[in-house]
Amino acid sequence: MTDAFKIGIAGLGTVGTGVIKILTQNADIIAARAGRPIEIMAVSARSKNKDRGVDLSNYDWVDDAGDMAARDDLDCVVELIGGSEGLAADLVRGALNGKKHVVTANKALVAHHGYELAEIAEGNGVSLNYEAAVAGGIPVIKAMREGLAANKFSAVYGILNGTCNYILTEMRETGRDFADVLKDAQEAGYAEADPTFDVEGVDAAHKLCILSSIAFGVKPDFEALTVSGISRINATDITFASEFGYRIKLLGVAQEVDGEILQVVEPCVVPIGSPLGAIEDVYNAVYVDGNFVETPLLTGKGAGEGPTASSVVADIIDLARGISLPTFGVPVSQLKDLSPLDAGACKGSYYLRLNVLDQPGVLAEVSAILRDHNISVEGMSQHGRDPDQPVPIVLTTHEAIHADMVKAAELIEALDFCVETPCLMVVRDI
Repeated sequence: MTDAFKIGIAGLGTVGTGVIKILTQNADIIAARAGRPIEIMAVSARSKNKDRGVDLSNYDWVDDAGDMAARDDLDCVVELIGGSEGLAADLVRGALNGKKHVVTANKALVAHHGYELAEIAEGNGVSLNYEAAVAGGIPVIKAMREGLAANKFSAVYGILNGTCNYILTEMRETGRDFADVLKDAQEAGYAEADPTFDVEGVDAAHKLCILSSIAFGVKPDFEALTVSGISRINATDITFASEFGYRIKLLGVAQEVDGEILQVVEPCVVPIGSPLGAIEDVYNAVYVDGNFVETPLLTGKGAGEGPTASSVVADIIDLARGISLPTFGVPVSQLKDLSPLDAGACKGSYYLRLNVLDQPGVLAEVSAILRDHNISVEGMSQHGRDPDQPVPIVLTTHEAIHADMVKAAELIEALDFCVETPCLMVVRDI
């Protein structure tokens, strides 16, 4: 067996301590599979004295994680600090420039700076690996860069945020509203104290940006994504969706159409009997459409100590084996500028929920606006009737142009009897 592959770990939160646990508990089997031992040389975190449930006494403690980039005894730096800027970004740039491999779980860093970092890595003959940045323990990056590398991809989509999926599942199962379930999710550790990145779709968008780059050979362009979250979904939407045979999911969708790429993260309604409709709780799921393979649904827990640390260690094992791949599947010089597809021009069927005053003429005015925008109603449902209180009305439509649906919803919102912003979601039969 050859010399040990030596690493430094920056960031000792849930994932960092999980990596140490895996590398110590499974040391023999990992060494056998990697063809050499993997040895932790140094660790770094904000607090040296915090009890993390792992023994750190055999490793050098580094007060400033950035100093790892200059150490001569490291083959690889494992960045688990998080954040797209600051210390994490500086450490990764420094390590790559210092001709050290980097393994990271930092989706925001790769989404915002992936092209730059890929250039640095390739220029210095080292690798930037990030399996754990997307979908936790699901090996979707490896599947796309290796197992499905023979295929031309037309789409990649799925449920990319476990927190949102958990909240939507709980809302459906308990009948409670978003804010109430979110509070429970925070107490259970499924949602952060500041849940904005999760519930407003930003976390899923970071992941979709990365998947889109691999699928279509384009430079990561986070600003090109259209992103909306689930904070406006309420218990009424969950109930009505079920009536129409749907479940609500926050989906990330990237599709290539005639050289242009649609990238959108948004709440959608999907058929209850569809594969994605069956994904519940904190689970993620990813589909990849290749032209020579019918890809099965890749599903599993998208976060947590075990799944995410497992993916980090898998990346380390690849590097110890001497496996080095282009960051986004092709040499960086071949990555193309992304040509965004105008989402407004896309066609689809829609779910439209209105909250209106129950008075004569409401449906006539709504129908007139929909007619004038070439929108045909497929189904309608209304619960209750109270002239003194707003009532919800839900419409589902036949195929319509997205821009027409958005404009119609804006005009309906401006009517006197409409008491809140309509809830508009695309129906995706996936």
